[in-house]
Amino acid sequence: MAEVSAETTAPLLHRQSITRWRHQLTTSLRLKTSLLSELSGAVGDLGTFIPIVLALTLVSHVDLSTTLIFTAFYNIATGFLFGTPMPVQPMKSIAAVAVSETPHLTVSQIAAAGISTAAVLLLLGVTGLMSVLYRYLPLPVVRGVQLSQGLAFAFSAIKYIRYNQDFTVTTATKTTDPRPWLGLDGLVLALTCLLFLVFTTGDGGGGGYESSPAVLSTRRRRIQKRLRILSAIPSALLVFVLGLIFCFVRDPSIFKDLKFGPSRFHVLKITWEDFKIGFVRGAVPQIPLSVLNSVIAVCKLSGDLFPGTELSATKVSVSVGMMNLVGCWFGAMPVCHGAGGLAGQYRFGGRSGLSVVFLGLGKLVLGLVFGNSFVRILSDFPIGILGVLLLFAGIELAMASRDMNSKEESFVMLVCAAVSLTGSSAALGFGCGIVLHLLLKLREMDFSGFPLCKPKSESPVEDEFLINP
Repeated sequence: MAEVSAETTAPLLHRQSITRWRHQLTTSLRLKTSLLSELSGAVGDLGTFIPIVLALTLVSHVDLSTTLIFTAFYNIATGFLFGTPMPVQPMKSIAAVAVSETPHLTVSQIAAAGISTAAVLLLLGVTGLMSVLYRYLPLPVVRGVQLSQGLAFAFSAIKYIRYNQDFTVTTATKTTDPRPWLGLDGLVLALTCLLFLVFTTGDGGGGGYESSPAVLSTRRRRIQKRLRILSAIPSALLVFVLGLIFCFVRDPSIFKDLKFGPSRFHVLKITWEDFKIGFVRGAVPQIPLSVLNSVIAVCKLSGDLFPGTELSATKVSVSVGMMNLVGCWFGAMPVCHGAGGLAGQYRFGGRSGLSVVFLGLGKLVLGLVFGNSFVRILSDFPIGILGVLLLFAGIELAMASRDMNSKEESFVMLVCAAVSLTGSSAALGFGCGIVLHLLLKLREMDFSGFPLCKPKSESPVEDEFLINP
């Protein structure tokens, strides 16, 4: 009987497993808005992705083809697993150290930094410590980190729009060379794209009226219809395609430089010295940022943007760990999830996992067809247009902090954001925010339960009884 029972149960469990995975697939990739909106949302985080990838490729010689192919698979996998436009972005602290500090990190040292960071996040995820951090960290401190990251994106975006940039020197080049008004990467082009995105997407909240159609006036119905038409325009996708076209117009010799086919995969040789340098210079500043912005802030923002579907901190932490423990050994750029990328993709229409699946398919085609020669196209992409896309992503992320309901919460959030911005360290701002939050709670703590803090009575006899009950 036991054998028969086992034989009949195994196919049943197999069918249930297939049914569960099929349900997961259909739920994650089900359209929650129009197809064009999902396509537009797919390019919402390229304002941060392209400059960092370009700098790492030109300065540190990271393999662009390998990076595109691996991040393509990451995008497709995260779209399926999370069911939201979960971004896959470069690890910014590692990229900044690799490009801006001298001597530059080698490819092996960059990979070692990514592997070290991934190992820490994987450990925090599988042990449940990340969920503990997520559950008990004060919301004002998390909002302060989000606000500082959003404003940092916005400040960088304004620099991209106003000044010429040289990403081969650093990902945040300080330059006073103003961008010309005219030209295929001029201020007029950037401002035109900015106004177009504002006109079509508004404040990013839909802009519609909540009243039922029966009580809407004729004028309001016309406005609502116009807003629906405008929001259906894949504005970010159109702006990005325009930038790609201008790449070839600016430098027609790109056609001659393009070579077809991906680069050959190979496993990097990473020595213990590479791990030591990569961990100290790259992983140490990256780990706090990854914990705060790539996991905790992403989960909080996901709950804000998609009510009822708040992500698991453990799942997100393990995801970051697994991605890099695989790809970095082949020379792919270290990546993580990011609240800014999620905000950008949501801002331009991404509502489901299908948005990042489209992005992944696009990266896969580019990596397989053009390989490393695609860097010629990226190097001529109008930086002003990237700045416009990054500006909207930064503002959307910063606006997540608008839910602070008291002066005390706003105080903690703003101090945390200010320290993070001026100190250029999310970890420093986070630490200050935690200390400030604890001090404010200490002021309100009731100490009357402690014997030494009990109020004195007016009678000496009662005082003696209080001391020696």
